Amino acid sequence: MKRTLLAAVPVFLLVTTALAQPVFRGSEIFPPEEYAARRAKVMAQIGDAVAIVLGTAGPPGEMPFRQNSQFFYLTGVAEPRASVIIDGRTKKTTLYLTQHSERQEQSMFGPGLNPGANPASLGMDAVVASEQFTPALTAIRDEHRVIYTPFAAEVLGSQSQGDPTRYWKTNHDDPWDGRDSREAMFIAKLKAFAPQAEIKDLDPIENQLRLIKSPREIALIREATNIAGLGIMEAMRDAKPGRKEYELQADSEFVFKKHGAYGAAYFALVATGKNTYYTHYNRNTATLADGDLVQFDYAPDYKYYQSDVTRVFPANGKFTARQREEYEIYLKLYQALMTSIKPHQAAPEIIKSALPKMDAIMASYKFTDPKIKAAAEKFVADYRKEADHAKSLGHWVGMEVHDVGPYDGSPLQPGEVFTIEPQMRFEEDHTGIRLEDMILITENGYECLSGFVPIEIGDIEKLKKEKGISSGMLKRRK
Repeated sequence: MKRTLLAAVPVFLLVTTALAQPVFRGSEIFPPEEYAARRAKVMAQIGDAVAIVLGTAGPPGEMPFRQNSQFFYLTGVAEPRASVIIDGRTKKTTLYLTQHSERQEQSMFGPGLNPGANPASLGMDAVVASEQFTPALTAIRDEHRVIYTPFAAEVLGSQSQGDPTRYWKTNHDDPWDGRDSREAMFIAKLKAFAPQAEIKDLDPIENQLRLIKSPREIALIREATNIAGLGIMEAMRDAKPGRKEYELQADSEFVFKKHGAYGAAYFALVATGKNTYYTHYNRNTATLADGDLVQFDYAPDYKYYQSDVTRVFPANGKFTARQREEYEIYLKLYQALMTSIKPHQAAPEIIKSALPKMDAIMASYKFTDPKIKAAAEKFVADYRKEADHAKSLGHWVGMEVHDVGPYDGSPLQPGEVFTIEPQMRFEEDHTGIRLEDMILITENGYECLSGFVPIEIGDIEKLKKEKGISSGMLKRRK
């Protein structure tokens, strides 16, 4: 992968780029036929029923707008308070939009989508004002139609479906709060408005469609992973004893913005020294010490698609003898699992294929420290325990970093994208090592989308000799 030259960028450009937020319309991401094909698959499954999906209400202040995942997947429309009715009987889709004010259009935000927008250009059958939504619901009620709508709380930005679900459950259960998600409130209003209607959950249908990525989706995930890798490599170059964890986060965030990302897919997990013990440490305030390893886990949100990559590297550029042994045995075992991945096989089959490789590695590896050997033995033993009933190898990635997926032990299918991220902990030192790669299942095997990011000790130490982005910035500050 060709290095992106960043070190010579002026400081003022770093500031202005960091504040920029590219907001893409759906038509700038996929052509209308991509969204139409998705809706057609929904129509085929709901039969005579209708599917109703609400877009997000919009930001509460002056911040960039991002549509929720379920609505965007079916429409590509990035407009606040939009809604859509997908009719399985008529095979028609109607988009409902809120009217923009003239001041918003002419003076503040520039032209947006309005009722009456060209339906064909959006792949819709009709684009009408939101005031027509209630009459449409009335007709659906009077015809006693079955209504599908998402039950799960909407997912925005640096979230995955489980996050807002837990958030709104906590709010609902809080005796001094009690709020429900917008989706739960909409369902309650639907039941009150149409008490005879059967309300069904659209999420299982849409989530199954989202599991297998189209070629266009794969291209975006590939680019999100490319950006993630470039960001990690810039942080690797820039890491030095005395720097803060958040300074490495800033290196990646510049790369994300430089390449057109909306923002981060999740909070930065930058851990040094004993912080590497934790899987989701995110304070990012510790100082890198000479002799520390850094665990760096960060990726962008790019055109509504995300990535998830983790690498480990020495803060001072050189693995110590002990760190080399820890990292080397971990990497060998990690790669034993990676090379066992096959399409149409479930997690238990893959783990059972990997275990003999792991056993051979353990038998031949020359350990110098019994504590490292014990950690490696536990790593293998944990996989052995999971061999008969593992539900997944990691987590799926797509529009969300912990994307929708079966998580039930189903065989892997071509078009699925997921990560593996096993951790090996060294209890005596209170440290850990965890790598993570993006895996695309293909017809004949898999492709490691993040394979270009240095993972071998020699490649990491070679990259660490290159100048980081801060070297140019610091000179300009004097």
